[in-house]
Amino acid sequence: MDVAVVHWPAEAERLERLRAAREPRLVIVEHGQPPVTTDELEDWLRSPADETDLRIRLATLRERAARHSAAISLEDGVLRAGTRIVVLPPIQARLASTLLERMNAVVGREALARRAWPDGAPAGRNVLDVHMAKLRRLLAGTGVDIRTVHRRGYLMHLVTADEAAVAR
Repeated sequence: MDVAVVHWPAEAERLERLRAAREPRLVIVEHGQPPVTTDELEDWLRSPADETDLRIRLATLRERAARHSAAISLEDGVLRAGTRIVVLPPIQARLASTLLERMNAVVGREALARRAWPDGAPAGRNVLDVHMAKLRRLLAGTGVDIRTVHRRGYLMHLVTADEAAVAR
């Protein structure tokens, strides 16, 4: 897994995009204070960075990212998220599988409908929305979140410690 190297504060906008995409990132602080975060996929070093420190931080972030992505799996309709196990009905399992394959990316409504109903989706635009709502309820408390991306589709991601704190 690649770790993005971001120069702070010059690449502040890029840092925000990487955070939103849940990409692992190492922030090189050129001057001033480092950005504040509790995200396990982010670390920082002051410039000029020692080569050994840089290699160790990158390796650590790669390991964290690998553990993070392995924290959720779906097999035979059983979703494992950390220590939580959720048995999913067939349609929700197909929806979750599709979203999991494209974790942290928007999956279009049409693609979801094709996977959920391989023989053709039932009539009605709200059918997908109803099944997505059921999937969200089943995943509540697992640390897995599904966001609606208006007029585009849905996005599955793991909830960060920051997001969980805000939700409480």
